[in-house]
Amino acid sequence: MRRMAEPLLDRARRAGRRLRVNGDARAHYVVCGRDALAYWVVRALLATELQATGRVRITLVVPERPRSDEPDGRDLQGVEVVRADRLDEVTFRRAGLAGADGLALLHQDDVGNMHAALCAQEVEPRLRLVVRMFNTGLANGVRQIFPDSAVLSDASMAAPAFVAAALGEVAPTHFRHGGRTLYVARRDDVRPGDVVCGVADTRDPQQVRVLPADGSAADVVLAEATGAPPGTEVAARRLRRARRRRRPLTVLLRAVRSFATRKIGIAVITLLAVIGVLGWLNGRATHANWGDSLYLTLVTTLSGQDPDPNKPIAQQVMQVVLNLAGLALIPLITAVVVDGIVNARLALHSGRIQPERSRHVVVVGLGNVGTRVMAQLCDFGVEVVAIDKVPEPRGAALARRLGVPLIVGDAALEETLQAASVGSCQALVVVSTDDETNLQAALNGRAVNPELQVVLRLFDGHFAERVQQAFGIGVSRSVSYLAAPSFAAALLDRAVIATIPVGRHALLVTEVVVAAGSSLDGRPLAAVGRAESVRLLAHARAGQRLDWEPDPRLVIVAGDRLTVVARRAGLNALLREAAPPPPEDPVTPAPRPPED
Repeated sequence: MRRMAEPLLDRARRAGRRLRVNGDARAHYVVCGRDALAYWVVRALLATELQATGRVRITLVVPERPRSDEPDGRDLQGVEVVRADRLDEVTFRRAGLAGADGLALLHQDDVGNMHAALCAQEVEPRLRLVVRMFNTGLANGVRQIFPDSAVLSDASMAAPAFVAAALGEVAPTHFRHGGRTLYVARRDDVRPGDVVCGVADTRDPQQVRVLPADGSAADVVLAEATGAPPGTEVAARRLRRARRRRRPLTVLLRAVRSFATRKIGIAVITLLAVIGVLGWLNGRATHANWGDSLYLTLVTTLSGQDPDPNKPIAQQVMQVVLNLAGLALIPLITAVVVDGIVNARLALHSGRIQPERSRHVVVVGLGNVGTRVMAQLCDFGVEVVAIDKVPEPRGAALARRLGVPLIVGDAALEETLQAASVGSCQALVVVSTDDETNLQAALNGRAVNPELQVVLRLFDGHFAERVQQAFGIGVSRSVSYLAAPSFAAALLDRAVIATIPVGRHALLVTEVVVAAGSSLDGRPLAAVGRAESVRLLAHARAGQRLDWEPDPRLVIVAGDRLTVVARRAGLNALLREAAPPPPEDPVTPAPRPPED
């Protein structure tokens, strides 16, 4: 009980210390980063808190010389900018970290972020910490060292938006929680058994009802991606696989095209043309028919003939040239065989020899974002082909486990995209870490298929918008822009798993921990849900896995985790009910009357 009450006590101590140290009653958050993520996190903090309450103070720590193409926060009013190349105790004291409510470490260096967190602990031991991490092992270490911390990955936050854009979903919300991938869709587009709960009734655009009491009346639902597509899609996939099995000649021709290099092929064709012309002239000179002419040409070229000085000069010249051509043809044939074997092995290893596909999704770049996009697409039962420059990218092991073919090559080259059958795919998702390669791959994909759905990752959100307008690319996404709201929510100590936009409303998917002595402690699970306000998704006892179909009569105990989808007002009310009771003020004894 005491351990569960410690976070609230920590926040109370921080509030009291802030008043004593700074003389400023506003909540203070420090954000450290060197790329666009820090900028957009500050923008998200301003949008959610400062304009609503005016009780937030934000300090942004950026390098002395930031990159010219990245925002540095100078255009943000009311934000204090501190320039420092090193995140140490001196820098944190300059930023006013002592007595602050939260610190966000958003650099792309996992070890550097951990070192900065340790330095920050020296300045402010009791601190809400939000860390950007890619390595899961280091992330677990940070959680153990700093209990009051949130370790997030911007790749995990942004991947669902890329998946939604690639699939053309009406509601761009996909997230993974408790071992399940959940997504928002129309009820008619999913099987009844995959529906988790009703989200909204949007049949009347003038009066959208979110979280209706009767979940069956909702036409927008939250469903589980099981990886098993509907029956008609399964039949279509089997037909496509059958057609591929009936077309082995196509695969053979593609393998032959990659058997030898272009230079060797040109040399062999040129030499055979010379031999053919000279053989025809030799046959005309000897007045032989076509069969005898072919025989004499092959024998002369491959083995040679005994010299005959009595032959005419023209025949002697053609015989010498044919013998020379034969000497050149034999090593060329050997080179073709050796080069073809090597190229075939390389092509098979790099995935360039692939059967023709259709209605699949091509994912370029198997880094942090690409790996998560690939995994979620496979959860939805979508066929995926991956492309990466590196033979063993971060997601190579997962691709092999999922059976996803990996083509090793430069996605900016048209032949690499052709090997992935980009002309017949349903979407091209370009999420590598190189903006130039991403843009070139997107433009080449559009050149191959003008109707192609392109999902383009660009690091600069403003540049992404300009590219979308200038080149007519339907969708362009900035990972930093998409992930910033989740980092901001974590910094504000809100465990928001996902945000579901429904018209003008925004529903929050979050996990609430029930504290001992709270209003919910001892009540049934049925008390959690409220019509058009809060809907319970899953329940778990402390240390146990989530139950996605809990019994509403089950009694809630301290330490239970409740996964809910709720409106903001409903979530705030639920958090108050799940919080521990306020500590009682100590009773001050009445002063004794003076003695006579």
